[in-house]
Amino acid sequence: MPRIVCAVGLLTVLTVATVARGQAIVDNIETGFVSMFNGEDLTGWSGQPGAWHVEDGAITGESTPEKPCVASHYLYWTGGEPANFIMRCQIKLSGGNSGIQFRSEKRPNFDTFGYQADFDMDNQWSGCLFQHLRGAVVTRGTMATVLPDGTRQEEQFASMQSLVPFIKPNTFNDYEIEAVGSRVTLRLNGQLMCEVNDMDSERACRKGVIALQMHQGDPMKVQFKNLRIKLLTEESGPDTNE
Repeated sequence: MPRIVCAVGLLTVLTVATVARGQAIVDNIETGFVSMFNGEDLTGWSGQPGAWHVEDGAITGESTPEKPCVASHYLYWTGGEPANFIMRCQIKLSGGNSGIQFRSEKRPNFDTFGYQADFDMDNQWSGCLFQHLRGAVVTRGTMATVLPDGTRQEEQFASMQSLVPFIKPNTFNDYEIEAVGSRVTLRLNGQLMCEVNDMDSERACRKGVIALQMHQGDPMKVQFKNLRIKLLTEESGPDTNE
């Protein structure tokens, strides 16, 4: 019996140590990040009255046949207008299209203008970088350079279709936006989706608001949770331990 007790005790110690190491790894990965959402209410966010709520710890926007969304609108984060940062969150979509605006301008009626990390139910645009007027700045599976005069150089590292299996339907997906200087990188569930070095002298976005999209059209539901951000400087760039 004493041997069994000792064995159980040792197993308990090893289990606790393993969990502690795992937590330390998580803490190290998240070093420098701050929460953008308290998980309980919309404190720190501003949007169309009555259009957004918190459900099961997630910021939620929903349209129904009885309450349609007739014009796309956005929920603004009120924590600043960052230029260089890494933002991480989880997104879940049921129907339609949504996305995360960043380096964007506020427009009347809770509209925006700027970059969007796109996400849609059919995965035509998920993992693509969108911008008003330009449409797709860079598509999924592509690394691009946009020169000051707007001309483009592109290299495809994967087909759009080959990256679809990395996107999980009907559940939360980890979305990461990394914006440093002229370079923007999007990842879904840890997989690189696209990257652009956008030096367009007229249309590149360098700083602005972050906002969550509620898209007009057919009934849909979008949820965001675990939103956090790490501010960077253009000179330092991202931490090599990220």
